[in-house]
Formats: sequence, structure tokens, C-alpha cells
Amino acid sequence: MSVAFGVEDVGYLRSEAGVAALRETAALRLTSATLVSDIAWARARFGERAAVLVETTVLRRKAAAKLSHPEGWLFTDEALQQATAEPVARHRAQRLSRARVHDATCSIGTELVALRDSATLVIGSDIDPVRLAMARNNVTDVDVCRADALRPVTRNTVVVLDPARRSGGRRRFDPRDYTPALDELLDVYRGRDVVVKCAPGVDFDALTQLGFDGEIEVTSLAGSVREACLWSAGLAASGVRRRATLLDTGEQVTDAESDDCAVAPAGRWLVDPDGAIVRAGLVRHYAARHGLWQLDRDVAYLSGDLLPPGVRGFEVLDELAFNERRLRQALSARDVGAVEILVRGVGVDPDALRPRLRLRGSQQASVVITRIGAGGASRATAFICRPSR
Repeated sequence: MSVAFGVEDVGYLRSEAGVAALRETAALRLTSATLVSDIAWARARFGERAAVLVETTVLRRKAAAKLSHPEGWLFTDEALQQATAEPVARHRAQRLSRARVHDATCSIGTELVALRDSATLVIGSDIDPVRLAMARNNVTDVDVCRADALRPVTRNTVVVLDPARRSGGRRRFDPRDYTPALDELLDVYRGRDVVVKCAPGVDFDALTQLGFDGEIEVTSLAGSVREACLWSAGLAASGVRRRATLLDTGEQVTDAESDDCAVAPAGRWLVDPDGAIVRAGLVRHYAARHGLWQLDRDVAYLSGDLLPPGVRGFEVLDELAFNERRLRQALSARDVGAVEILVRGVGVDPDALRPRLRLRGSQQASVVITRIGAGGASRATAFICRPSR
């Protein structure tokens, strides 16, 4: 269970004694094998302060996955879970370059760091006194104050909002269950330039029902969809309602582009589009941009004779109607012993299928299994492929 920090704990951790104690605690391994003995040592050395010292040390180590320099930072477990990964925050800040920005849910300050380096003016506020105290430690050169995001305290600024989507470690999927609730935030800031960070799985139709009429940007990083970001109409690009941003390659695709792509049998390559492309509903737009086509109108897999730059693809070696026995025979004939299995549109569990194939060969391959066709003509098809990398 995570530690509940108080304002006084933050004050201690920022003090000369707390900084020295954290330096000692950072030397502990704090692994599953040493955790009990390490905590016992910390309690003997620092008494009741041991819990916040150990928790801070553990959270700083976890934060390395999101921040390039987490040393010296203070976190709560829930705030770190919700914190934006540094490259994602930088991208958002770049879209707000030269703007006057108020981060009205600044939490521990991860967004403030990126905004500070891009915007003309940055201020932060939060209703949580503990997170605000941590923000003052983490971002010393940005002014922050305590305020409720539902009671605006600035004018003539772009308001950045990141409502909490977790409670007690559990995710909230309905945007009206965010804290503050998304419908209330949209009402309060109606007519203002706002940027709202949402869960990547947020229901786009639900956003429309709440009155949102701007741009939805879905962002991926390291092959994973990280967030859906709402840009009010005044900040959206002309004619753009949906955007997919792939930070790994720098590519962006929008619904203002053509979606004119064919549906045809597999060519030389299969392409599984980045999750941001799929989540944003821009598969056909992406295909049209790169001269690809769909295998089926309702399936995200694409095909083409050339791979888009920097994209991992699957070179088709064989195509067969999916049947476990036939697939096993085809893979064995190719001396395959290790297989990567990708699935869309069929009820196949790759982890359950893999051992049933009983492969004993020396080669590696990828198998793409998908459903092609509709109604009575629908068929599950397996493609045996060689991955490009």
C-alpha cells in the first residue's frame, strides 16, 4: 500500500535533514529480496520518517521511466501514475509555444517543466496542498498557487487541465467520473482556449454529447498509446477534428487528409498501424498517405508493396485459411520453432495458441491472423510472414 503524504512530510523531505536522509536511503537496494531488512534498517535509523523516505526513494526510481532527471523530485504514487511522460508533455508544450498558459491541475509539476521551456508565461495551480507543495519543490522557477480548477483564477490564458482518472488505484472510464468531472470542466471553460488530457480509451461520442467540438489528438510513444488530448476549437488546426501523433517517428495524421484507399488481397507486406492511428480512427487516412490498402474494410491491417519509412512490417510468405492443424503443418514445413502471433477480428488467444502449435524448428516467423469478408463469406485467414525487423 502506498504511503499517504502530508504537507509536513513534504516540508521534512525538502529540509536539510530530509535531503541528507534521502541520500542515505537511496543507497538501499529495496528489492523484493531486501525490502524487509531495508525497511527495518530505515526504521531503526530514521524512526517514523522511514515510510516517506523509502516511498520517495522507490518512486524516484519508478519515475525514471517518465522523467529524464527525477532525482530531487517528490511524488505521491497516484500522482506519478498520472504524470505525463516527458516526451508527451514536450510535444504538447510545443503546440503551445508563445502562449500564456495556466496549468490549472498542475499536480506535482511534470507539465510545468515542459511548458516553462515553450510558453511565454506559465503559472500552475492545484487544489491538493500536498501535490502543490511537491510542485514547489520540483519546479522552483514557476509560480504556483492553491485553487480549484472549477473556479477560474486567470484570464486571457490557455488553460491546461488534467483531471484525475484514478481513484484508489482504479481507473475511471466515464469522463463524467473524472476529478474534476469533464462535463463540469467543459462548462466552466466554455468559450476559453483549453487543452484537456484524457484517457486514451475515452469514448469520442461521449465527448460530443458533452458539447466538445474541437480536435481530439491521440498520442503514442514507444509503441504504446499514451493519451487522448482535447484541443478546443480555437487551438485546433483548420478542418481537423482527429489527429494521431506518433512521437517515435514524428509522424502526424489527421482527418483533414484523404481517406481514399482500396480494399484488396495482401501484397508483399502487411502493416499493423500504430495504436494511435487505430484509436483515432485514421487507418484509411494513413493508408492513403502511404499508398497502402486494406485487407478488409472493418480490419485495421494494411498491405502494400512498399513499407512506410521507419515502420515494422511483415513480408508475406504464405497465406492459408486459418486452421490450427494446417497452420502447424505449414510452420513445421518451414522449420519454424519460434513464432510471434498477431490477431485482429478473430477469437484467438496468441498465448494459448502458441504452445498448441508444438513447433520444434530452428527458424523464427510471424503469423498474422485476421478475419476477411463479411457475413457468410467471412473467413479467418492466417499469413505466415517474415518481420522486417
